[in-house]
Amino acid sequence: MTDDKVIIDEQFEEAVDEYLRLHSDYFERHPGLLTELELSHDAGEGSISLIQRQVQVLRSKVEEYRAQLQELIGVARENENLNQRLYDLTLMLIESHDLESLMDILLDDLREQFDADAVELRLFEGENMEQAVNEGQPASLMFADFLQHGKPKCGALNKEQLEYLFGSLAAETGSAALIPLEHKHTRGILAIGSRDAQRFHPGKDTGFLQRLGGLVSHSLARISIEA
Repeated sequence: MTDDKVIIDEQFEEAVDEYLRLHSDYFERHPGLLTELELSHDAGEGSISLIQRQVQVLRSKVEEYRAQLQELIGVARENENLNQRLYDLTLMLIESHDLESLMDILLDDLREQFDADAVELRLFEGENMEQAVNEGQPASLMFADFLQHGKPKCGALNKEQLEYLFGSLAAETGSAALIPLEHKHTRGILAIGSRDAQRFHPGKDTGFLQRLGGLVSHSLARISIEA
């Protein structure tokens, strides 16, 4: 190493030293750098070394990852419970032989197993299900955008929609899950209501509701064919 190189390195180190002394919060603003530094344990008592700061950062990350893991475990357990409930519901729906028995199963099971305050089924079109089709198609226009979208929706409903779906329970319904039903000639809505405004919030995952809708749609189509 030449003398010029040594001088340049020393000047650079002095500049770094001066900068860090003038900007004592540098590592607070760049905490990621601490995890890349390798230092010896030679700091004096009464002060915190960079290696100790590294440990603090790593411990904080461990706690963050642990919390994320616990959240994932909770979600996995909830999904497992939901899948088991859906399986049980599937077995019961297989035994349904008409619209009345299907409705009894849905109302009883969803209210009990899925902690719902209200469950309603509304059909707008159907083959061999004239008795179940609501009088006057204008009711379906109330949910035209939702039905065209073809995906479950969670959140608050307007007053007209609440009254149409839940009747006397409309005022008590804080949130609802709407599930589109469509299979061949069957078209309608399965509505699940809750007094809790956050029970079916707009950001809620709808994957399970999508599967539930497919199950009910196929059950309705089967009943229609058998009728």
